[in-house]
Amino acid sequence: MEKALVLASGGLDSTVLLAKVVKEFGNENVTALNIFYGQKHKKEAEFARYQAEKYGVNYLTADLSSVFKFSNDCPLLEGSENEIPEKSYAEQLKEMGGQGVVSTYVPFRNGLFLSYAAAIAIQVGASKIFYGAHSDDAAGNAYPDCSGSFIDSMAKAIYEGTGGQVRLEAPFWNLTKKDIVKTGLDLGVDFAHTWSCYKGKDEPCRTCATCIDREKAFELNGEVDPLIRR
Repeated sequence: MEKALVLASGGLDSTVLLAKVVKEFGNENVTALNIFYGQKHKKEAEFARYQAEKYGVNYLTADLSSVFKFSNDCPLLEGSENEIPEKSYAEQLKEMGGQGVVSTYVPFRNGLFLSYAAAIAIQVGASKIFYGAHSDDAAGNAYPDCSGSFIDSMAKAIYEGTGGQVRLEAPFWNLTKKDIVKTGLDLGVDFAHTWSCYKGKDEPCRTCATCIDREKAFELNGEVDPLIRR
C-alpha cells in the first residue's frame, strides 16, 4: 500500500483532506505534517494535533518561521502590526477590480511548505503529498500559490526533483469551500475541532475573510458552523 503525507494546518480544508486520505490509504499509511510559520493564529496547531491523534496517523511538526522574519507587511505574521482585513475575499477582490493578491498572502508560503514536504515524504516513504488548496483561494489570484498553474508547476517540480519518487495531489483545487464542507459532512468530520479564524483568539472573530467564508459554506449546506453554535 502506498503511503501519503498530508499538509495539516488544523483548519477546515486540511482536516477534511486528512479524513479523505485516511479513508483511502488507511491511517497506518498516513503522515500529517503541521508547519508553524510565525502565524498569529498558531492555536490552529492544537487542532491539527487533535485530528492527527483522532485519526491515529503519524504526526510531524516543523518550525519554518525564520523564513518570514523579513516580512512586516503580511498581517497574519507575528512580526506585522498591520490589521487583518474584516471583509470577505470577494469584497477585497472587488475593491481591487476583481484581480489581485490579498494582504493575507504569505510570501510563497505554499511553495515553501510543499518543498519541505517533498523532502520529508522521501524520508518517511510517502509517495504522495496532499494539500488542500481550493478554487475560492485561487479566485482572482488572491492567493497565487493556490492556483491551478502553481499546483501543476509544483507537481512537476516535485516529481522531477525527487526522481519520480513523490507526486503532488491537490484534490480540492477545483472545489469551493461549500463543496469541501459537504465532503467533510459526508465523511463525518469533527468540525468543532478545526480552526479557521486568522485572529486566533478564544472564539472565531466572524469578521475576517476566512471566518466569513467558512460560516457561509456551512449555511450553503443547510448547517451551522459548530464553532459559532456552541
